[in-house]
Amino acid sequence: MTRAVLTGLALIALAGCGADGAPVRPSVNTTVSAGTGGVHTGVSTGVRVGGVNMGVGLGL
Repeated sequence: MTRAVLTGLALIALAGCGADGAPVRPSVNTTVSAGTGGVHTGVSTGVRVGGVNMGVGLGL
């Protein structure tokens, strides 16, 4: 599992620097909300390559 995550991060870094073509822009979003049910946080990250947008999110 760790190897797959590190490989994915390495490929995103490679694409981000433009070594294999036009550079791509990574994005990171964080949200914090408070309500009657308590405080909720969320983090998501993504990258857009051409017409394809890939992302990963985590809600706590």
